[in-house]
Amino acid sequence: MTAKPMLQALVPLVDDLSRELPDSERYRRLLQAMQALLPCDAVALLKLEGHWLVPLAVNGLSSDTLGRRFKVDEHPRFALLLAADGPLRIPADSPLPDPYDGLVEGVHGQLEVHDCMGCPVQVDEKTWGLLTLDALGKERLSKVDLRDVQAFASLAAATVSVVQRIKGLALRAEDERQRADTYRALAAEKTAPPTLIGQSAAYQRLLEEIAIVGNSELTVLLTGETGVGKELVAQALHAASKRAARPLISLNCAALPDTLLESELFGHVRGAFSGALADRRGKFELADGGTLFLDEVGELSLAAQAKLLRVLQGGQLQRLGSDREHHVDVRVIAATNRDLAHEVRTGRFRADFYHRLSVYPLVVPPLREREADVLLLAGHFLEQNRSRLGLGSLRLDASAQAALRAHDWPGNVRELAHLVSRSALKALAGQSPRPRIVSLTARHFDLPALPTKGAAEEDTAVADAGGASEALPDAGSSMDLRSSTESHQRQRIADCLARHHDNWASAARELGLHRANLVRLAKRLGLPPKAVG
Repeated sequence: MTAKPMLQALVPLVDDLSRELPDSERYRRLLQAMQALLPCDAVALLKLEGHWLVPLAVNGLSSDTLGRRFKVDEHPRFALLLAADGPLRIPADSPLPDPYDGLVEGVHGQLEVHDCMGCPVQVDEKTWGLLTLDALGKERLSKVDLRDVQAFASLAAATVSVVQRIKGLALRAEDERQRADTYRALAAEKTAPPTLIGQSAAYQRLLEEIAIVGNSELTVLLTGETGVGKELVAQALHAASKRAARPLISLNCAALPDTLLESELFGHVRGAFSGALADRRGKFELADGGTLFLDEVGELSLAAQAKLLRVLQGGQLQRLGSDREHHVDVRVIAATNRDLAHEVRTGRFRADFYHRLSVYPLVVPPLREREADVLLLAGHFLEQNRSRLGLGSLRLDASAQAALRAHDWPGNVRELAHLVSRSALKALAGQSPRPRIVSLTARHFDLPALPTKGAAEEDTAVADAGGASEALPDAGSSMDLRSSTESHQRQRIADCLARHHDNWASAARELGLHRANLVRLAKRLGLPPKAVG
């Protein structure tokens, strides 16, 4: 590339460094300029976290890529690029699999990347991450001037530095040491650092709450439906605190019978009961200096709640069978899917214990309120299953993406995780030899056409909403059952909206659906945009 077009591209990006912009917009503009000036189909900016590369921004790759976490030692191309002293183009005939195979956006048929290059991004003289370029055609990147790639990598480093300063992420020495200790421990175990994934407004509000209370000493009560990820939020709260380098001890209260409560929580001394052959520390002592996570705290009996009150108030406890007092410095995070305020009113939960726990109540939103996060989370679980199954790539086709977006997720994130694992096995079944790139379709997920209340509600809505012209397909129509059903649904919704003068709430009541689910169904069925609102 000649110097003039390159300079024209870099000047506005340099100007952006002094402007107030969202982080995502800074990264988006950088990648957009790269893709406009360099002959590539996809670009990405990835941050190195321990043994993993985490995508912060992508252009030209599928939406679920942002949710993936790439383990470096499972992706040799990434390892080569990270080890390079500067920009590196991997030969087009390289036998090494590309991490983005099957992920380039808008591609039908050809799924493999045939040309790629990248450059380490250095921040404060340390490898912060990677900038990558990929092309589907061979030799497309052969004429790219490596100096141009280095210029963009340097600009990426400057952008990252600006983002860190604006967000106050230039960590104090103490915080930096704590984070280093955490990553060293994870590196030793080769365990992925716990992370929350999402971009939706509900997710951003959750992150704001975590940032507010995370570094405090306040007791936090996490509430939310089953499967929303309350334990992951507890881990994020611990990681954001000054206790991050100390233990996070978890206890499932639902699995704890009253007979074992005192021993499990407070420990015991030798001879305290039959089978107590030695002194044993309880969960509170194990968490001393750190955090204790009490999961399913709403399942504790009234007697068990009473026993916890004293230690929550002053950190004083006695091991079972001992008169000696121990003092512990523990932050407590509790979680439940019950409405504890209602439980207090009905006498099933102690009011004093409830107020000890709910110093800072925090609601974890259900997945149906995080529609924009579904594909990102799916990408995270796809990468986990790709690694577990030993595949080159595990991807979603367009029909699978549409099916996941339309579902209402009554089981929340846990349901999505299990569904991806199950669908990956279905897609592999009977395939011999095993393919390197596996595409999941809507058929593999086998989700009902209508999310929230199941197929029965859909049938009722379609069959029993009276007063509209049916417009059923002819018996001799060549449409398959799915197309015929969708055509019928489309007509019924349109007729119902016409009767209610495009009032979606009224139409939803007639069809026996929630308004938001009716809108999602209409979008999936391809009703005209002006009709969907």
